[in-house]
Amino acid sequence: MKIGIVCYPTFGGSGVVATELGLELSKRGHEIHFITYSQPVRLELLSNNVHFHEVHVPEYPLFLYQPYELALSSKLVDMVKLHGIELLHVHYAIPHAYAAYMAQQMLKDEGIYVPIVTTLHGTDITLVGSHPFYKPAVTFSINKSNAVTSVSESLKQDTMRLFDIKNEISVVPNFIDLEKHEHKFTDCQRGMMAEDDERIITHISNFREVKRIPDVIKVFYNIQKALPAKLMMVGEGPEKEAAEILAEELGISERVIFFGNSNEIDRILCFSDLFLLPSQTESFGLAALEAMASSVPVISTNTGGLSEVNEDGYSGYLSDVNAIHDMSDNALKILTDIKTLETFKSNAKLQSQKFDLRNIVPMYEKIYEETLKAFLVAE
Repeated sequence: MKIGIVCYPTFGGSGVVATELGLELSKRGHEIHFITYSQPVRLELLSNNVHFHEVHVPEYPLFLYQPYELALSSKLVDMVKLHGIELLHVHYAIPHAYAAYMAQQMLKDEGIYVPIVTTLHGTDITLVGSHPFYKPAVTFSINKSNAVTSVSESLKQDTMRLFDIKNEISVVPNFIDLEKHEHKFTDCQRGMMAEDDERIITHISNFREVKRIPDVIKVFYNIQKALPAKLMMVGEGPEKEAAEILAEELGISERVIFFGNSNEIDRILCFSDLFLLPSQTESFGLAALEAMASSVPVISTNTGGLSEVNEDGYSGYLSDVNAIHDMSDNALKILTDIKTLETFKSNAKLQSQKFDLRNIVPMYEKIYEETLKAFLVAE
């Protein structure tokens, strides 16, 4: 099958999932075409089955803001015609599903029929999509898609609550390639980051307000009062500077390391003992899953899809949003006793196996086949 994948090519979870999905589909014999404004960060290998097509947005002085949706729609039309793409899988309702629908209608006028599968990841629903300004466009894009998937049951329910959806939404959870989290190195050089008696706590995100970065610092502050510990903060975003200031004010700046964006996530997780994710909301919690795949238990909130990923009392603990003391106490339950820590590490790894891409990708393949068949019959 020839599949066009449209996504954001950044470090965010949706871009990572879309890229990993495309790569695995290519290994299963499908021809994959990534169509976006730059090469996805995890798209390291182009091959006979994996192609990248860059969307260029010409600058016109007529426009205050350059029309990416228009450029994307036109590029999709050209790529479908040039490469015989049979199906478009777009990640995010707007602008991607919106642009894909316009491309679909342009192609239809030329007697070319291409169905659209739209995957909802969260921000397009809970933040952008629920704004009154965008709500009609999101509703339209979802209802005009030929198949719709959601990365969690929680996000599906949010979508049905916030929008007037006529389409069926299938839950296909995010996934992880467990083989990539089998550490090939025998020494992850933990000693470079901490002393032998210190616990290493990690947080990885885009440092947006929704991640509640100050809560990460506050929970760690309580942890390090009870036992020797270091905090690894990985990522870039608008809340980073405030977090650095807070660490300084609390007198723990020498115990907190800010890495910025990193291509060595696997090594950082290798020497981590605990992962903190106190988010305001998470449609799924891919960062938590990646931590668990590296045998790192998770302290998280119970919001959104996190309770579908992190099993309370098994792979980590769940707390209410802003429950700083509860998260701190739960962290210490895991970290204080080495046998307890090892048990949670083992459980985290086992929990992550439920989301191995080899279990999830066939679900997408089935949706593609059913959608293509139903679409062609209808047309």
